[in-house]
Amino acid sequence: MSAAFQSEGQWQWESATAGAVAGFATVAAMHPLDVVRTRFQVNDGRVSNLPTYKNTAHAVFTIARIEGLRGLYAGFFPAVLGSTVSWGLYFFLYSRAKQRYSKNREEKLSPGLHLASAAEAGALVGLCTNPIWLVKTRLQLQTPLHQTQPYSGLYDALRTILKEEGWSALYRGIVPVELESMERMLIHIELTVMAGDHESYKISAKHNDPEEDKFQSNWKGT
Repeated sequence: MSAAFQSEGQWQWESATAGAVAGFATVAAMHPLDVVRTRFQVNDGRVSNLPTYKNTAHAVFTIARIEGLRGLYAGFFPAVLGSTVSWGLYFFLYSRAKQRYSKNREEKLSPGLHLASAAEAGALVGLCTNPIWLVKTRLQLQTPLHQTQPYSGLYDALRTILKEEGWSALYRGIVPVELESMERMLIHIELTVMAGDHESYKISAKHNDPEEDKFQSNWKGT
């Protein structure tokens, strides 16, 4: 096994780990707002088992007063699991896709192939994690106004959905999830590619690259 191959494999796992940690940290900090967003999205005034909220601050205060910290962090475990798996799996799949596209290529990958790698990874991530997001949403919508709590947690929700609704229920909303996942990943990679191009410009400027002026004008144009 070559040193280059070992280095590439190590980088893939380091990227996956960094993505997983970032996903966990984001969810831990922002989950109460995600609960509020989910409830606002489904509450059209005709849903009897959800309280009426005036605005975001009122929603946070009402959930904390009626349901406590548990209400603000409803669906936290599947959210953490989904976000951690999503970003960790994404960076791993993205690295693998880039490695596959760069095989037998001496030059750096073009921005188009970077975006293709990101889109491919994003689509696979959405497919793998949709059941987790579905369970997270259903848990976030459980309130004390329910006479009975449909699900006690992630495992119970998955088991109940499979038993009562079948496998297809776990993939409801897969199309918007796929589009959102791919969009998020593409934006991330576009910014990464732009940052890489900017770094290349700074390196070339140090070496008095004759293309420096042209690159600088292109960078400013973006």
